[in-house]
Amino acid sequence: MATDLQVTTNKVADNQTQLTVKVPVEKIQNKVEGRIRQVAKTAKIDGFRKGKVPMSHIRAQYGAGIQQEVINDVIRDTVFEAIKSEDVRAVGMPNIDDVKLEDDFLVYQATVEIFPEIEVQGVSDIEVERHSAAVSDEDVDTMIENLQKQRQEFADKEGAAAEGDQVTFDFEGSIDGEKFDGGSSENFKLIIGSNQMIPGFEDGIKGMSAGDEKTIDVTFPEDYQAEELAGKEAQFKINVKQVEEAKLPELNDEFFELFGVTEGGLDQLKTDVRKNMEREIKNAARSQVKQATFDALLEKNEFDVPKSMIDQEIERQRTMMMQRFAQQFGANPENFNKDMLPDELFEDQALRAARLGILVSRVIEENKLEVDQDRVETFIKEAAENYEDPAEVIEYYTNDKQQRANIESVVLEDQVVDFLLSKGKVTDKEVSYQDLLASQQQGMM
Repeated sequence: MATDLQVTTNKVADNQTQLTVKVPVEKIQNKVEGRIRQVAKTAKIDGFRKGKVPMSHIRAQYGAGIQQEVINDVIRDTVFEAIKSEDVRAVGMPNIDDVKLEDDFLVYQATVEIFPEIEVQGVSDIEVERHSAAVSDEDVDTMIENLQKQRQEFADKEGAAAEGDQVTFDFEGSIDGEKFDGGSSENFKLIIGSNQMIPGFEDGIKGMSAGDEKTIDVTFPEDYQAEELAGKEAQFKINVKQVEEAKLPELNDEFFELFGVTEGGLDQLKTDVRKNMEREIKNAARSQVKQATFDALLEKNEFDVPKSMIDQEIERQRTMMMQRFAQQFGANPENFNKDMLPDELFEDQALRAARLGILVSRVIEENKLEVDQDRVETFIKEAAENYEDPAEVIEYYTNDKQQRANIESVVLEDQVVDFLLSKGKVTDKEVSYQDLLASQQQGMM
């Protein structure tokens, strides 16, 4: 690395610094001469044998291009050293301009966006509502019933369709007597109460039996995804072919084994289910109070964020969404492009995430917070409980430096939340198990 750079800095805006960098010309000359000699060994010029071209010819034909290549390389090799030497907290890539040879130096300017130097405001004024929940016996029973429903089967039913029944039917939709695209289907299966169809559709089918036909009137919602149908009144001709009622699997040894319970029967299943639910609400409570705390912190602190930080966050969020789409639909992420997921879709969340990242970093710096390794070990052990071989998972997270660093980052963020809560005003609120999980899901959207 070079040690003889001359660097001066000038703050050109709140979030921008300009560095003027001087590199001794001799560094460039030495590299140019070295590359010219390399080119001379392989250059082919009419009238000369390979490797026998005079250096004067090489300089005349290739010198200017080689010098420009060397200058580009020197700038690339020195700009980050210059940034580091001036202790500039740069974000994003530097913008290079005004490159020139001046006296005995190569001179260029590098403009960089810098990490905002802010003081965190309003920590003692933060107000947070912290939610907690307990798992009741009724919650456990409901969860086991849901597990049964996930494995339910349907059997023919005599009589009218009711809540929870599965109906197989043909339908044909029309608006003002005209059929519309996507408004017809044959042998369509619908579980009454699933809210799969537009409002009013399922209510129109309730009470129908196999062989019944009738026409129902419904109105498409004003915010329906197909704009040409939004708010329109429609008629659907319904022909019911089959009505089936749900048959839940029995709570027996065969059912228990599906969930790894080979001894203890229903009591053991309830114990295992409760343990999983308690783990869920612990995670949900942590997510809820973290989001509430960070929301309160953001309300107290508004400041400009470097564009490069927002751009990086937009790209990160876009990549994550592409990966989710790929997993959900089995698509190749490379088939997605930016036009399908434009920047505008992520701008608000990207600004929030970038601003929050700056605030969290400043809280850590101002209060000299360090990762609590005991909490890291506890976090790893709790995460490992979700796997068949916890010891293997613990070893993986302990020995893989990148994975452990990721966990340390999460733990340190939790420590920031605890610090902020210790300084602010906290109100505890008991909520139901379902409400706590619902709040976590909303926070993830």
